[in-house]
Amino acid sequence: MEYKVVPCTYEKHAHSILETFNDAIENSTVIYEYQKLSLTSMVEWFDTKKANGYPIIGLESVDGQLLGFASYSAFKIRPAYKYSIEHSIYVHKDFRGHGLSHILLELIINAAKENNYHALIGGIDADNQASIALHEKHGFKHVGTLPEVGYKFGRWLNLAYYQLILPTPKTPSED
Repeated sequence: MEYKVVPCTYEKHAHSILETFNDAIENSTVIYEYQKLSLTSMVEWFDTKKANGYPIIGLESVDGQLLGFASYSAFKIRPAYKYSIEHSIYVHKDFRGHGLSHILLELIINAAKENNYHALIGGIDADNQASIALHEKHGFKHVGTLPEVGYKFGRWLNLAYYQLILPTPKTPSED
């Protein structure tokens, strides 16, 4: 499958990202959310990413359709967590099974290194074996599971945390 790597923007990608989010909300436990998101919520989502310098990396088809995207955000808000981030990867339902998740995960790992982060963390529904295998293939280690912290589709959900320690930053500080 041919694709190009692009930075996602609200103007070009908000509708596609919203469609992908809402499909995940309605049909999976990838997002622990009950209600579909609105286009208005995408304004805040993009603004927050931009204000914090967090990338939204997209893969587009040659005709400009968004195939999938990846991003990260703060893991926790206290200053001592400044080198730790939590990432997310989403592939549009029509383009799953083509290896795009692997590409997006590599891109987000590289972006985290370039931005001097040290710990990349993924919170994954413990039943999502595809995402767990993806992360393990890229060197992430299981660091813990929070049992029954979510409730969706009439059942309790367990949240597994996977972490990749990066060789960055070279000179961390408490400033």
